[in-house]
Amino acid sequence: MADEYLRFGRFLFKKGYITGDDIVEARVLQVRNNRKIGELAALRGWLQGEDIEKILIYQEEVMQKFGEVAMHYHLLSSAQVDELLREQDDHYLFFGEALVRLGAINEEQLIENLKEFNSQRFKHVH
Repeated sequence: MADEYLRFGRFLFKKGYITGDDIVEARVLQVRNNRKIGELAALRGWLQGEDIEKILIYQEEVMQKFGEVAMHYHLLSSAQVDELLREQDDHYLFFGEALVRLGAINEEQLIENLKEFNSQRFKHVH
């Protein structure tokens, strides 16, 4: 794999800042924290499990976003989808933030390494 295509976690691993276990733990934290639209709708009682399954199946076939499919079938309104998307954005946990929460790196290391990582990626794109 070419270095320009490394993910941020692999970049930090290669530099010796984090371990492979840190990568896995941060990803697990992200999965637990970053809820999907269907999960959020179910928590609010707007969708049932069967509705979510149907939306996911149709979504695979038509390659549309979950909210678009839910609105198409009149299972969620546009206002509900907007509300769910806002909630999802408000609570989204980025990989670097997860590493900081876990104590694998501190905020200063995160910022310094993100700058370096992004500058390297930018060089390879242009």
